[in-house]
Amino acid sequence: MPQVVRPRFAVLHGTHPAAPLPQRFRSLADRAAVEVLHRAARVLVASLPVLTDRLVDALYEQEPGYRAAIDADRAEVWQEVHHSLRHNVGSLIQPREFRDAAHRTSRWIGEIRAEQGVPLDAVLHAFRMGGAMVWQDLVDETARRDPDDVRLLVHVAADVWNFVDEHCGIVADAYRQAERRLSWRRENQQRLMVAALLDGTARIADVGEAAAMLGLPEQGRYAVLAVASVRSGGPQQPAPARPRVTLPTALSPDAAPHAAPAAGPDGPSYAAPATTLWHTGPDAAFAILRLAGGPGDPGDPGELHAIADALDAPAGTRAGIGSAVDGLAALGDARRLAETALRACPASGGTVVLDEHLPDALVVSSPALGSALADRVLGPLDRLDPSDRDVILETLTAWLDADGSAQRAGARLYCHRNTVLNRLRRFEQLTGRCLTRPRDAVEVSLALAARRLLGA
Repeated sequence: MPQVVRPRFAVLHGTHPAAPLPQRFRSLADRAAVEVLHRAARVLVASLPVLTDRLVDALYEQEPGYRAAIDADRAEVWQEVHHSLRHNVGSLIQPREFRDAAHRTSRWIGEIRAEQGVPLDAVLHAFRMGGAMVWQDLVDETARRDPDDVRLLVHVAADVWNFVDEHCGIVADAYRQAERRLSWRRENQQRLMVAALLDGTARIADVGEAAAMLGLPEQGRYAVLAVASVRSGGPQQPAPARPRVTLPTALSPDAAPHAAPAAGPDGPSYAAPATTLWHTGPDAAFAILRLAGGPGDPGDPGELHAIADALDAPAGTRAGIGSAVDGLAALGDARRLAETALRACPASGGTVVLDEHLPDALVVSSPALGSALADRVLGPLDRLDPSDRDVILETLTAWLDADGSAQRAGARLYCHRNTVLNRLRRFEQLTGRCLTRPRDAVEVSLALAARRLLGA
């Protein structure tokens, strides 16, 4: 027969606390209306398998969000629908006996559908479709038995639909709670996987799974950025959290695997990534940088330098960018290279690209040998007055930075070139080194780096 009472489809825009199941039928309608409802509901309970079949078929036809679940396991969806209908229709007859079981069932459905990724709108639509079908069957059954009794159902219509809305609220609340748990679990798994990759403890068999989880190509090119706060007197202090850093990027994890960086008027340029994978360690924070190109592809030699130039970090932040590596499995090596670059970073802050500071990296990679070299080469200067010693060291550094040009070193130090040459000769006399001898020049350069980086 045609629909007698139009169902009310309330749209839920938020989580509604589960209100107590209406227990006031007798205050809203007379005893006759309640008896009519109970009589029709008992018939529905007796024909529950048929009602379940009809609702599952309707979900398949009218709700795309359930279609994949029904195709995958129709029996499982059928049992879920049957279980829900049995408790909810039973609640219309015996509210006290079925109330808790009906609530548990609705919460379970909300949780399981969240885990399966069925959209919340689809789950709520399914509940309202079920409510509409149950209501229409109540009307049809009442009309079949005694058409005059249909008018009595109007008195309990509000209670029936309040019941449906109540369970929609329970489902929505359970769904969102499950979503939060799943989100936390995914984020935790992602953090653990990133940590394992950067520590080099991830199993080779797990790298493919890690690539899928992180949305990164297993065989891409990568580098690691290490970031720490400025050191304050002595060894680096543990950083409880990474400093605020705005990354440019090589390529974001969402970019095409072999896309090239955009070319600007001054060379390659890099836009900020949509997401960056970070791992915070006891002494520094590490970011995975996705680079252009693939395995065996050297990529753009200026790519890491461009990243360093575009890096936006607070004053005093120390950052080191390691050399590029091929594949996620090599991220452990990339992290160690980034840590080496960070150790080569000035104590006052700045950014060091490892590939551009390899001599400094040699020094910090073996602090004991670096200190021994500094003592052997520069130790004789420590017998001088500290101010005299510092002037000689400053002149020597400026001369090496000027590629051995006394003229340019003098301009940098605001003194005559002859003054520079006199200071260099004095250094040679005190240390027994000859700056025109390549071997001595290399040792002096490394010794200066050791004193600057290690405080030797």
